[in-house]
Amino acid sequence: MIGRVVAGADDAPAILAPDRPALTHCGLRRQVKQTVEQLAALGIGGGDRVAIVLPNGPEMASAFVSVAAAATTAPLNPAYRADELDFYLGDIGVKAVLVGEKEDGPAVEVARRLGVAVLRLAFDPTEPAGTFRVEGSAAGPPVVARPFGPGDTALLLHTSGTTSRPKLVPLSLANLAASAGNIGRTLALTAADRCLNIMPLFHIHGLIAAVRASLAAGGSVYCTPGFNALRFFHWLGDAKPSWYTAVPTMHQAILARAGRNEEAVAAAALRFIRSSSASLPSQVMAELEATFRCPVIESYGMTEASHQMTSNLLPPGARKGGSVGVAAGPQVAIMASDGRLLGPGETGEVVIRGDNVTAGYERNPDANQTAFAHGWFHTGDQGALDAEGYLRISGRLKEIINRGGEKISPLEVDEVIMDHPAVAQVVTFAMPHEKLGEEVAAAIVLRDGLVVTEVEIREFCATRLADFKVPRKLVILDEIPKGATGKLQRIGLAAKLGLG
Repeated sequence: MIGRVVAGADDAPAILAPDRPALTHCGLRRQVKQTVEQLAALGIGGGDRVAIVLPNGPEMASAFVSVAAAATTAPLNPAYRADELDFYLGDIGVKAVLVGEKEDGPAVEVARRLGVAVLRLAFDPTEPAGTFRVEGSAAGPPVVARPFGPGDTALLLHTSGTTSRPKLVPLSLANLAASAGNIGRTLALTAADRCLNIMPLFHIHGLIAAVRASLAAGGSVYCTPGFNALRFFHWLGDAKPSWYTAVPTMHQAILARAGRNEEAVAAAALRFIRSSSASLPSQVMAELEATFRCPVIESYGMTEASHQMTSNLLPPGARKGGSVGVAAGPQVAIMASDGRLLGPGETGEVVIRGDNVTAGYERNPDANQTAFAHGWFHTGDQGALDAEGYLRISGRLKEIINRGGEKISPLEVDEVIMDHPAVAQVVTFAMPHEKLGEEVAAAIVLRDGLVVTEVEIREFCATRLADFKVPRKLVILDEIPKGATGKLQRIGLAAKLGLG
């Protein structure tokens, strides 16, 4: 499987980064082999789970590819607070946590409290980007070094719902390989292509579209420390990429600064730009194409599909503004609530099936029964296919908040706010936002006789939640509007309260 994941010529560049020598495909294959052996010596092998809590950069990309060849990886947002890490590490059942060489933050603290081995990723900045060694105390007795096979679970990511705890999505090496291949074919990736990655590498978008699709095509990925609109144009000149992939808010931030970086824009030789993880406004698509003189390809993805499901096409294929394109890997259909497949122009739930789709949520038979009803995976999104097979998403059936591509469970935020001693009732919901698409808002009822300010609630949340999950709007009410059955309803609450 290593040869399929890192498929380039021996001397071809694989991983690059600012101010670092490039790591070749041969060097990365050697790094993968060494990592498998190092982990085995530390007692980690097939079936074991390793959380990776590292900042964006070449080592995070290389660690994901390397660890996933021998164990199940669980990349986590390094911005998570201790309470969040406590939940995720416990739910995943990790045997070890891989952190930076000098890291001593919440990930280390929580791992030690849970009795989980702490492994350190050490590297020399003068060596090729993505080269590292694993250090730390053994997680158990040595095991036999065995590279994973297609059916082994290589990646675990959480997805969130609004009526239950976050669901755990296992993705096999075969799932990831299928998705990387789908993306490579859609974008006609070759060994000559280089992706400028500005996406977080704890997210399915960056992990698969930017990293694995590039490497599987024999190409390269330039790994930045994370999105920075001020540095983007410098990276564009340094990396000389043929493409980049991002969420719409990133594209908008780049466009806002393009006028002050005309020289870098003129020198850019992008073959295309890709957008995914949230709806791309047609105006932004048009401005991007005019600015960078290349096509913009919008794709539709989700964790359960190992990312890509549909995509608009490269020229001479059509790119339809407002559409997320045609099936680009898995089969895509529209289904009525009774399981009937609907025809062109009919609106229903978007359903998929294919080699890149997870076999099912872990330890969640109820969710699996619903999600895989009638032989298809149900995305929870509403849409319609046109006569040419192009998909348009009209809304989400789920109540999950999509804040610029970051998916947030309202229930998770509810649970934190309800821990505040002054709060009697809370409903977290999506509020429209001009640039992000949606913002986090919450309606609160206080306990009798108690007073609390919006600032105090937000500061309380900030100690327990990553920053992007903290509500930007709080409304304190005497009573939260209810539905006909007396239930608190999230959908439509922003309109009822006159927000957005």
